[in-house]
Amino acid sequence: MSDTVLPKDKITFQNPSERIKYNVRSSQAILQYGVGAMVDFPDQTLMTAAPEYWEDKVIRIFDERLQRALGVKYFGTPGGSDEFKDGISYVRFPQWYFCPKCRRFQPIKDWFKEYKRKAGNKLERDPYMRVPRCLECKQDLVVARIIVVCERGHIDDFPWIKWVHRRNIGGAKNICDNPRLTFSTGTTATAGLEGIGIKCTTCNAKATLYGAFDSKPNIFNHLDEKDGTANFLCSGNEPWKHNSVKCDVYPRAMQRGASSVYFPKTVSSLVIPPYSDYLNNAIEKSSAYSDCLTKIIGYKEESCTEEEINERIFRMLDKWSENISIQISSTPQIIKPILERKLLQKTDDTNSSYQTDSVKYRAEEYDALIGIISKPCLDTDDFVRENMDISKYGIFGLKSVSLIHKIREVRALTGFTRINPPGSSDTGKDTPGFVFVKKQETSWYPAYEVRGEGIFLEFDKKAIDGWINSKLGISARAYKMNGNYSGTSMGERIGRKISPQFVFLHTLSHLLIRQLSFECGYTVASLRERIYCASEEDGKEMAGIFIYTASGDSEGTLGGLVRQGRQDTLPRVFKKAIRESVICSNDPVCISTEQGQGRDALNLAACHACTLLPETSCEEFNVFLDRGMLIGTFHNDNIGFYSEWIKKTAGEV
Repeated sequence: MSDTVLPKDKITFQNPSERIKYNVRSSQAILQYGVGAMVDFPDQTLMTAAPEYWEDKVIRIFDERLQRALGVKYFGTPGGSDEFKDGISYVRFPQWYFCPKCRRFQPIKDWFKEYKRKAGNKLERDPYMRVPRCLECKQDLVVARIIVVCERGHIDDFPWIKWVHRRNIGGAKNICDNPRLTFSTGTTATAGLEGIGIKCTTCNAKATLYGAFDSKPNIFNHLDEKDGTANFLCSGNEPWKHNSVKCDVYPRAMQRGASSVYFPKTVSSLVIPPYSDYLNNAIEKSSAYSDCLTKIIGYKEESCTEEEINERIFRMLDKWSENISIQISSTPQIIKPILERKLLQKTDDTNSSYQTDSVKYRAEEYDALIGIISKPCLDTDDFVRENMDISKYGIFGLKSVSLIHKIREVRALTGFTRINPPGSSDTGKDTPGFVFVKKQETSWYPAYEVRGEGIFLEFDKKAIDGWINSKLGISARAYKMNGNYSGTSMGERIGRKISPQFVFLHTLSHLLIRQLSFECGYTVASLRERIYCASEEDGKEMAGIFIYTASGDSEGTLGGLVRQGRQDTLPRVFKKAIRESVICSNDPVCISTEQGQGRDALNLAACHACTLLPETSCEEFNVFLDRGMLIGTFHNDNIGFYSEWIKKTAGEV
């Protein structure tokens, strides 16, 4: 758990015991409540501040491959009260609050001015009004639930003052000199937005929120074109970093809790050999290594070129290796080559061919999971693999099984978008309006790590290719998905081909996760997937599924999932998963779907009753699924990859 306080430049407290604190899980502070996102706490709503405001309150974690892909030196995970007196920083947003008793409606700065005048002895104990409160009515204030959002990532309070004067029921008015607003509900018999009223008590301007959410045409653009008495352009506000920029687009009004207000972009990576061994971990945890990073970051701040930084690092390697060797009881000769790999800058560190979703990046993980990257593993390592005898499984199409007793995954937040979801690029290059969570010169991204276990299944690529080539209907089903995808907003921005092999592997992964949740003791939401799918044309042939736990526990898990991967249990789990998919409670509608179903019609025979998972478990957010590719359809029950296998194994337990 991470204790959180408001930013020190906004809220400070003389008595540390009276600091305002909230509890947020580290994973929440990186994902749904990440930088730029609003968090509804019990007494107010806050926005997570930029990482530069809380970089001295994080624990450093490392993953060399992910650092290289993102061009940073380390990652920071929020530290709780055990590690730091303060937690990560937040800023108050939205700024507008109203009193539920007297109905006054004004920004927090005006409430604060009033508080300073009337607080009396309370002002000394609580000089910054930790919890917004109306002193006249003795009531806690209520934050406004409507905001405006820009497609470029900006966010601001709804333009209440401009709105009430421009939309005055008796005709548009100019904004008065000293507007004072009141907020009321139930002003008419209508239960919708017409029943929410705003009034300026200074000039008696009145308006309701009717039409505030109109987006076609954008209501703010429409108001400016019609009259022009008020400018409704986006303010360019960036409250998470106390900044505003010029913006020439019109925002959209939204509920502050709407899902499209904040789309985080997270990337994940498995820590694999040789980066997962005990020696690497010992080096990274040493204070001497932390001193090395501090000096290198200082070189960057001095505006040194890459060649100059490398030259300085190379001169210091012997000394740094000796310092680290003393701390971890090793020898400088062993540590020096590891430091060279970790610290020396590389010109190709950040390029489009080495992103977390690239074939090159995934191929490294694939080779580690199937055992090509072999090294003796110790119990102290972060990656421990056991190879199984595939001849004892008897599962059609399965080429190898690997039990991963220990695995560490690092998940980093690189940025976010508003209104439109981000694309596949790690750093948002393919997404208009992508907002980086950090400044360019900042050497780290917010992240957290999870430790767990998993089962890796490698499939026979030749058997899959032969099935696709022999069943013409399979390519037609994949063609339908590709057509639906190309018509979406995401498909228009990001060209992508969905292969039958990918749909097969992805759907099978979902079916196995659903079945494993009954067998291994973990909930469905505690399991995750990684799909490895590529052809020789992409640079590496891959056909594999990695199903693993996603626990945040520092000690990992207890082996329940790995146990299900052994030869006496996996065949039964596998057969049961396939057979359970033959009939869905929504059939014949689900299996007979020809035009697609689900989000943007990107699924065929797949629905919540048979195939879909919690979205945190799925790499593709529950799209590109079709169990017809596994077990066939009502019209053609022989088309599936496992159609014949199901018939041959009928009656087996």
